[in-house]
Amino acid sequence: MRVKILRQKAPDTDPYWEQFEYDGPMENSVAGVIDYLNYNDDIRTIDGKSTGRIIWDCACLQGVCGACAMVINGRPSLACETFLKNLKGKELVLQPLKKFPVIRDLSVDRSVIQDNLTKANVYIDSYQGADAREHGRQYLVAKCLKCGLCLEVCPNYVSGRSFYGAVFANDCYLVSGRNSDKSKKIGDIYNRYFAGGCSKALSCMEVCPMSIPTIASIAKMNSSR
Repeated sequence: MRVKILRQKAPDTDPYWEQFEYDGPMENSVAGVIDYLNYNDDIRTIDGKSTGRIIWDCACLQGVCGACAMVINGRPSLACETFLKNLKGKELVLQPLKKFPVIRDLSVDRSVIQDNLTKANVYIDSYQGADAREHGRQYLVAKCLKCGLCLEVCPNYVSGRSFYGAVFANDCYLVSGRNSDKSKKIGDIYNRYFAGGCSKALSCMEVCPMSIPTIASIAKMNSSR
């Protein structure tokens, strides 16, 4: 299998493509493919050119940290949860997420996700207990990995603007449901940084690795406005 990777040496340099030949097991995940290519000290491209190790982010490799988010064959996905046998075609194309600054190769800076939550003061403060009827939904929403895949596909999200995307809406829902004293304040914050900018494309739900029902969070927050 041919592996095509969009690489970049530093944030202020131009990206470039390199191609590699992968002859390992087809049961492997994309994360396993990258490890396979990085295994030897002498890494060579498909045309025999010596090159450096492919830089990417990973931690758990079990789909629970979100670190390995990237664009795989045109679709934002987790590398550890995407398997070669489930991909179409005989070429694997890897690119970094486009909505975040590239650090190097497939590694990007997603600190803006937490920065936005901090700037908007979306935090529980003191837990007051959630409505028992919301426990199931809150459990699902709390599984958010902050991986950034939802922002990558969102047609309304642009870094630096005052629309913070699905990850922000879900956190607003969690906080407002766990601290009734802050619910009004969080509702105002939600209106400012999410409600007016969402076009309800719901592409965020299609790529979410945790299948978070963001539309339910939006509906709950809108009903309390």
